Amino acid sequence: MISVAEASERILARVAALSGEPVATGNAVGRVLSEPVAAPIDSPPWDNSSMDGYALRSSDVNNVPVSLRVIEEIPAGQFPTRAIAAGESMRIMTGAPIPEGSDTVVRREDTDDGLDVVTIISNRDRGKNIRRKGEDFRAGDSLFDAGEEIRAPHAGALASAGIKSVSVHRRPRVAFISSGDELVELDDFTPDVAATKIVSSNSITLSALVRDAGGDPVDLGIARDDAASLREKIENAKDADLIVTTAGISVGDHDHVRDVVTDVGGTIDFWKVRMRPGAPLAFGEIHGIPWIGMSGNPVSAMVTFEVFVRPVIRKMLGHRRLFAPTIQVKTASQIRIAAPLMHFLRVVISTNATNEAVAELAGSQSSSVITAMARANALLILPGDRLEIAPGETHRALPIGSGLFTAERLVLT
Repeated sequence: MISVAEASERILARVAALSGEPVATGNAVGRVLSEPVAAPIDSPPWDNSSMDGYALRSSDVNNVPVSLRVIEEIPAGQFPTRAIAAGESMRIMTGAPIPEGSDTVVRREDTDDGLDVVTIISNRDRGKNIRRKGEDFRAGDSLFDAGEEIRAPHAGALASAGIKSVSVHRRPRVAFISSGDELVELDDFTPDVAATKIVSSNSITLSALVRDAGGDPVDLGIARDDAASLREKIENAKDADLIVTTAGISVGDHDHVRDVVTDVGGTIDFWKVRMRPGAPLAFGEIHGIPWIGMSGNPVSAMVTFEVFVRPVIRKMLGHRRLFAPTIQVKTASQIRIAAPLMHFLRVVISTNATNEAVAELAGSQSSSVITAMARANALLILPGDRLEIAPGETHRALPIGSGLFTAERLVLT
């Protein structure tokens, strides 16, 4: 067995970001830039007003109140027809271009409006309320570097620069295969087969997890408990960027994955990790494609996905930050573990009266109890150096799913 840290490092060392592809700016949120982006224009493209009010010369409002002639109105989307002279003003709307000669916009609430004359009653805005040309960025400026994730504000900035599409790293095609004669696809499950078959829940779970991580799931179906069936499924994964198998990697009579992988010319880097759940974890390559083999137990598959597979998908997507940050939590009760392995326990994190994060077991820690995983919002990490953990001990936890969205109201102070 190797450690969790070593397994993670060895897997990620063999994975690289995928090639770039053009994507429309409006569809690029959540993707990662594969090339830097430079601004083709200035933004704003001209001096414009940040207020509804009156454009004028600051020298005309040194002393207030003062009355000025209103010579024009400038709505957003139109340009003034001439410059402003001394003693003149123009009624202006937010976003409208600033007329030549003006260096001030007085907000409307600091005036007494008239049709042809306006009285300025405050000069607090003298020299203010103008957004200058190129204030946000200039043509040729670097907007975003390669490797930066596009969020909604990024998309807005790109759109303001007139950039219709960007180059982002491809989404990885993640092909996954479940194994077992006892399994049946969800669509084929009926009460009549419940006595002899179980639903391949891993197929549904992995599809959802891959999509949540940013990849494109490719369900290759269920391989029977024989080498030929598994080999056929693996051969169908040649167009994938990552292959994930569940079950069949231990040493039982019907565990064919490792033999089939080597038979088709694949390689196996390691196949056991000092962790629970998920100790049977294999990594290697098949047809030059990274391959991760996980336990068939549903919870084991989900835990090992969070610890190992999600970071791989994120790296392929071009992300620099591959892991959720772990947090310090206190145990809510006594915990006993059965073996000196690193444990990832399904827990619910909440805050106590003193605003400390507290971890409470989400239910049974059996690797077949999916409901406990569904209730959990974090994995409590126990190093395995002790088999008994006392209440109130401090350990680290890895947020999963919705993470720590535990507050019922917004607390600002």
